[in-house]
Amino acid sequence: MVGYAFMGRAHSQAWRVGPRFFDLPRDPVMQVLVGRSPDRAAEAAQRLGWAEVDTDWRRVVERADIDLVDICTPGDTHAEIATAALAAGKHVLVEKPMANTLAEAETMAAAARAAAARGALSMVGFSYRRVPAITLARDLVAEGRIGQVRQVRAQYLQDWLADPEAPLSWRLDKSKAGSGALGDIGAHIVDLTHFITGQRVVGVSAMLDTFVAERPVATSSGALRGTGGAGRGPVTVDDAAVFLARLSSGAPATFEATRFAWGRKNTIRIEVSGTTGAIAFDFEDMNVLNIFDAADEARTAGFRRILVTEPDHPYTAAWWPAGHGLGYEHSFVHQVVDLVEAVAAGRQPTPSFDDGLAVQRVLDAVERSAASRSTFTSVDDAGAGAGATASPAASLREGA
Repeated sequence: MVGYAFMGRAHSQAWRVGPRFFDLPRDPVMQVLVGRSPDRAAEAAQRLGWAEVDTDWRRVVERADIDLVDICTPGDTHAEIATAALAAGKHVLVEKPMANTLAEAETMAAAARAAAARGALSMVGFSYRRVPAITLARDLVAEGRIGQVRQVRAQYLQDWLADPEAPLSWRLDKSKAGSGALGDIGAHIVDLTHFITGQRVVGVSAMLDTFVAERPVATSSGALRGTGGAGRGPVTVDDAAVFLARLSSGAPATFEATRFAWGRKNTIRIEVSGTTGAIAFDFEDMNVLNIFDAADEARTAGFRRILVTEPDHPYTAAWWPAGHGLGYEHSFVHQVVDLVEAVAAGRQPTPSFDDGLAVQRVLDAVERSAASRSTFTSVDDAGAGAGATASPAASLREGA
């Protein structure tokens, strides 16, 4: 695993816990943690459960005993590490957004297609797909429970930057993050819309805003927050992204991503209205899915609250008795489970790099639209492949 901060901790827990709750066909061995500082990496490896450390990811991806590379670094390094790892025959998991630019994402997707033909598989870490209620929503839409999709409303709301004195971090530096709220959290709701509806965003009319142009330079940092000093530096990314969209069926969709919504800590809301009903989800009540059936009589019609903790709900049978809810970290465990099972079967895991590229094309169209006074801008899918299925590869160590 390359990187050991916020996402590195979440991924490490998933690698530790996954094989202890799920019967996996391969046994993942947490072999090497890579970081720039040997002392800090060594401390993180001991705390998170990695066997050894290195400071050179290039050396690690060439090692014969490494089968999979998990990339948890800022976006400016994703393309270089992922393409090198794939070229070395390693399976790759990369955090979202897949890249900082569309060109980088296209290069990564092309490398992934070529590598898949040689048995090296890859996946993008859109972990919210693995929240059981969201996977159930996808299943119900695919089964036709709400009819044809008519509209989508998607929001991702946080407030950790609403205070103008919150300090700078790499997430506010375009050279490292690629974009702000758009790529950091907007990418998630674009992917969830693709995932739940089975459709793609094909055009957008967008606005991007930066509310605070400069902030205190950080003297210390945590998962998202930090401590600011006396100096100040520029914010070079968007603070909020709002855009209208068309889906491939012609259905309209609205998207909002902001880190300035006071009182909203990690609100992911998505509501899909169809011809015969609707589904609605809010991550701040993540074990619940609400579904509306238009066939119900008016006297008793209303959204029905489903507690998604039953053994026949997605992923939940491996965990606790019904009613004992799951949390944020469990989506990462499910991500590891799905990835290991796909690798063992020689099957392309999802979301693939082509799925990640599809999201990156939307982000690029949003930026182009916002730069041209919200002109409706098409999302160009030319060149996006359908993904490949590789032959089985003996990659992760066989379970005992």
